[in-house]
Amino acid sequence: MSDTPNPIQIQKYLSGIDYPVSKDDLVENAKKQGAPDDVVEALQKLDGDSFDAPTDVSKGIGQE
Repeated sequence: MSDTPNPIQIQKYLSGIDYPVSKDDLVENAKKQGAPDDVVEALQKLDGDSFDAPTDVSKGIGQE
């Protein structure tokens, strides 16, 4: 139904991030890591402006 990448795919592009982190920094880091457009778009759609841990990002992705 949805083409949203799974949280494991997304975490692959977030290595080296120091939490807490802003959504803008997540998106920027993913782009620098060579994330495909679907990963970048999923990060841009996340609710909230900052995330305290990788699990927060994964939960946000899973809610779409």
